[in-house]
Amino acid sequence: MNPQAKLIFIISLLLGTTITISSNHWVMAWTGLEINTLAILPLISKSHHPRAVEAATKYFLVQATASTLVLFASMTNAWSTGQWDITQLTHPVSCTILTSALAIKLGLVPFHFWFPEVLQGSPLTTGLLLSTAMKLPPIALLFMTSPSLNPTLLTTMAILSAALGGWMGLNQTQTRKILAFSSISHLGWMTIILTYDPKLTLLNFYLYALITTAVFLTLNTIKALNLPTVMTMWTKTPSLNAMLLLTLLSLAGLPPLTGFLPKWLILQELTKQDMAPTATMMALLSLLSLFFYLRLAYCATITLPPHTTNHMKLWHTNKPVNASVAILVTTSTMLLPISPMIHTIV
Repeated sequence: MNPQAKLIFIISLLLGTTITISSNHWVMAWTGLEINTLAILPLISKSHHPRAVEAATKYFLVQATASTLVLFASMTNAWSTGQWDITQLTHPVSCTILTSALAIKLGLVPFHFWFPEVLQGSPLTTGLLLSTAMKLPPIALLFMTSPSLNPTLLTTMAILSAALGGWMGLNQTQTRKILAFSSISHLGWMTIILTYDPKLTLLNFYLYALITTAVFLTLNTIKALNLPTVMTMWTKTPSLNAMLLLTLLSLAGLPPLTGFLPKWLILQELTKQDMAPTATMMALLSLLSLFFYLRLAYCATITLPPHTTNHMKLWHTNKPVNASVAILVTTSTMLLPISPMIHTIV
């Protein structure tokens, strides 16, 4: 892709996200979401492979449907209350439609079917944008409207997302699909706490974005798109592969790594809200995700491929690892000791 064109698309992404996050009016928020959708489409389909074009088409249709529903929810609310302000969403029907629209945009269960397919058809760098940056505007809208949303609906969607995200990721061999189901599972954790402590949703999103960025960039460095390729990567960058193990365990939420912090705070807050059974269920469902992270980590670092492998061994590279990858991997594993400071800032 032409560098100038890529720069224009990246700037458009930043512009769309900024417009949505900083807007008070529903039409401006919708405009930002549309700019985002149109800017990411060329990045998804830039390889011109049929699967990439299919992914871009699916993404466009799903996001167009969700944007239409956002506009419809805001118009219904304006019709009944006379308010176009995002924080003044009070009409119950509008709240339900908006929850569904943003769930479609994010890929929450039961609107999750498009996300693994689109991620599988995209390059790893575009997949990173789809999993992190493209989720920020809808989460910001959920954050702004959180007092008006239905807690029962959000809790149901969250538990289903955590369950299906873990369940459907168990038998995957493609790294992008594994990360897609990981994203669906994490969205469940963000959604369940939204009406009780919205700041925890944002904290969870920030840390999820940080750790996922580290995983995507690591996989992009070693060009690993499926598990058999991951199994042969120990010859190329052994130190990065060892760190990939820790980053994946952090994404799973194991102490004493960074990923444990949001899960710990969310379970604590759910218990305070007299939702101990829900907290127990979420903790148990995270074991499903832990299984496929462990499987990926096991393939990356612990298993040596058999001598009869069909994959070509890669030469050990002496090229230093990108500084951004090193910094991200370090922060993805070592932020837990400063958790009081992080919690105070957020």
